[in-house]
Amino acid sequence: MRYADVAVDITAKALDRPFQYGIPAELENEVEEGVVVEAPFGNGNRIIRGYVLSVTDSPRIAADKIKNITAVVTRLSDEEQRLTALAVWIRDRYGSSLAAALRTVLPARKKTAARQKRVVCLAVPRDEAERELDVMRSHHQSARVRLMEALIQEERLPYEVCTGKLHVTAAVIRALVQKQLIRIERTRVFRNPAPDEAFSHRSVELNEEQRRAADCILKAMESKPDCRFLIQGVTGSGKTEVYMELIAHVVDKGKQAIVLIPEIALTYQTLMRFYHRFDGRVSVIHSRMSAGEKQDQFDRAAQGDLDVMIGPRSALFTPFPNLGIIVIDEEHEESYRSEQSPRYHAREVAFRRGTLEGACVVLGSATPSMEASYAARNGGIGMIRLDKRAGDSVLPETRIVDLRGGTLASGSLILSGELQDAMRSALDRREQIMLFLNRRGYSGSVICSSCGHAMRCPHCDVSLTLHRDGKLVCHYCGYTEDMPGKCPECGSGYLRTFRFGTEQVESTVKQMFPDARVLRLDRDTASGKDGELKVLSAFAGHEADILIGTQMIVKGHDFPDVTLMGILMADLSLNVPDYRAGERTFQLLTQAAGRAGRSGTGGLVMIQTYMPEHYAVKCAAAQDYDAFYEQEMEFRRDSGYPPSGSLTAVHMSCPDKEHLDLAGNYVRKFLQRVIRDAPVAILGPTDEPVARIADVWRTALYLKGGDGAYLRRIRGWLEKYIEINEGFSNIEITYETTI
Repeated sequence: MRYADVAVDITAKALDRPFQYGIPAELENEVEEGVVVEAPFGNGNRIIRGYVLSVTDSPRIAADKIKNITAVVTRLSDEEQRLTALAVWIRDRYGSSLAAALRTVLPARKKTAARQKRVVCLAVPRDEAERELDVMRSHHQSARVRLMEALIQEERLPYEVCTGKLHVTAAVIRALVQKQLIRIERTRVFRNPAPDEAFSHRSVELNEEQRRAADCILKAMESKPDCRFLIQGVTGSGKTEVYMELIAHVVDKGKQAIVLIPEIALTYQTLMRFYHRFDGRVSVIHSRMSAGEKQDQFDRAAQGDLDVMIGPRSALFTPFPNLGIIVIDEEHEESYRSEQSPRYHAREVAFRRGTLEGACVVLGSATPSMEASYAARNGGIGMIRLDKRAGDSVLPETRIVDLRGGTLASGSLILSGELQDAMRSALDRREQIMLFLNRRGYSGSVICSSCGHAMRCPHCDVSLTLHRDGKLVCHYCGYTEDMPGKCPECGSGYLRTFRFGTEQVESTVKQMFPDARVLRLDRDTASGKDGELKVLSAFAGHEADILIGTQMIVKGHDFPDVTLMGILMADLSLNVPDYRAGERTFQLLTQAAGRAGRSGTGGLVMIQTYMPEHYAVKCAAAQDYDAFYEQEMEFRRDSGYPPSGSLTAVHMSCPDKEHLDLAGNYVRKFLQRVIRDAPVAILGPTDEPVARIADVWRTALYLKGGDGAYLRRIRGWLEKYIEINEGFSNIEITYETTI
């Protein structure tokens, strides 16, 4: 007998391993790697589904104790087999259950009702139908008469026409089907999110710099199809045109492309450009689509009806049969990192999928992540620079407005006098304005409004967070201190937490500029399936003069008539309790600044800040990525944070706070025993930045130092320790590793 290792579709941690089953003789020719099977499980032998990971001739336990597979449900396609292999890698790399990893990479296997088109057809010769019609008339069966008369004339009618225009009930149709006078033909209709008017093929003429970038990657793909590149291009440099040129070459060779974007707000303009270039063979998925809509797009991809799939990180698992290229636009965005198990990063998973499928992976950003830049500068991936804006646009003028010492406009806690004057001038010229409220880090951070000093942890060099009990807490190591009455730097009493939002900004702007038309884009106004697109398209159509928003408004949008970008409270994100605070601030400010002056008229960016000397603010104002990278890497090297070092987070949650604290301490003691003299620091356990969600308490430990392989080995030891200790049975634990 042969045996199959099966990953059962159960989420329990204790079952996170393959189980061996016997392959009965009648199924021997059907069971192979990549097949979905049914098999008995547990003491009750209930039938469950599982994925065959491998087939062997050798049993691992006594053969008489091995249960047999009962049925083969379906055979996975070659593409789904590769995705299954990717799931196994994700489980090993990120420490999730195998079932969770499989559900992540095989989302198209969710059952949803397919949408069908029904056509009512005449099933008998016309002369026979006319004889039956005479009988119906004699019995005064008016509904049947209407339907048969119409079918004798047309022979095929849409089902909706029969029930609508002809007023024939479903019962009448079923009766005639049973008499075999008519039949119903059903064909599947795929939901298509693309607007019909988008399908008009347009090619784009690349400039010299774009052409050079495309040719470099295409040449590399000829010798190494799974090559990897980073395109670092200033905002407005035309990275999307380069992507489309690469994809066009891949499609011409009969292969497909995946384009990842950070969030659906980017798709309004991005999608239209791809639709125009590749006609109707482009689709999109996003979180606001129904399960049926997503299912249809994956099915269209699997059967070869699509060439390009665009979407957030879940689009990475599109089951294309012959994948040729994966593009990750704005690769620095945090939305590419999953917050649920498995806590994977789309960039790393894309590299792995590219290797498995022989597909090129192209990263693109004006402000690449430190990890991507580090890899490019150390030869891990190729690097291409686009240093000029495409067309006639030039980088905008940027001014830093120092808010220290009370420079905000009279009667305003939000707008400086200088920004207010610039807004008035832009409105007088009938130009558009964007105001970006950098809310990241706004909750709980403490800043001196006199000198700009932020309260930081002396051990981790991240910001302290003010809790309701008046304590300042570090969410990495747990360091705690009392909220001081005066600024420890300058001695002033102007220590403030900033808690205003977009609604307050909107109210202030409307009071100061009552004649201006104002739109706001945030989580509230963007609610609904197409909420974001409606606001953005309204602004693009000049239905408003000023657009106020959070991060949604600064990523990838191209509004040619925006000449002024005001960045409010630019430094708040520097106070996030996270070692990446400087990087994220630089990225946000640079992306925001790139929204202004994208036509030939030029633009102005005004950055309001209490920390004008911080290198992240200064480098963003100068659009100088290289200077920022050098200073940020110096901090990372000194502190041992990625990409200079490795970091693993152990996230724990439980409704019982006391039990969670006890479990966290046990985990720390275990880690101290196994690590011993290794150069790895243990930080925590300490509360997560949001310590409780839906009455579930959350805490975390961090392992910092060493290399990624060693930290994964430690994680494996910890997983085994947790598995054999019943005290962790009600503790939810996930892992996150950054290298």
